[in-house]
Amino acid sequence: MPALTPDTIRTLTETLADLTDYLRENPDPAEALALIEPLLDEYTGLPVQFADTLRALARAVQESPDAPRTAQGDLLITELRTAAWELADQHTLHYVLDDLRDLYGSSPTSEQGCCWCR
Repeated sequence: MPALTPDTIRTLTETLADLTDYLRENPDPAEALALIEPLLDEYTGLPVQFADTLRALARAVQESPDAPRTAQGDLLITELRTAAWELADQHTLHYVLDDLRDLYGSSPTSEQGCCWCR
């Protein structure tokens, strides 16, 4: 795995900002849903991944030998874990995506077959 840097993470957030800007331009709903689908995947989408990231951060901070052992530090770690739980609860957004697909009559991009068969 390549080394992560603040720049690689900034690239990720810039890509999300680009997606937001694109969606503000009123693209075709089927195309918009296809772009959002990976972000709302039930198992690997942003809510789940970001929740896992916050939990990992809380663990890294808590287990660091250099971390100050204070009530304020414990509170901040608890806040990270609480935020992680709240984000993980958003994993159900993939159901909204399914309902939107039904509403607009588009099928998920993960279906088998070529574009002519779907």
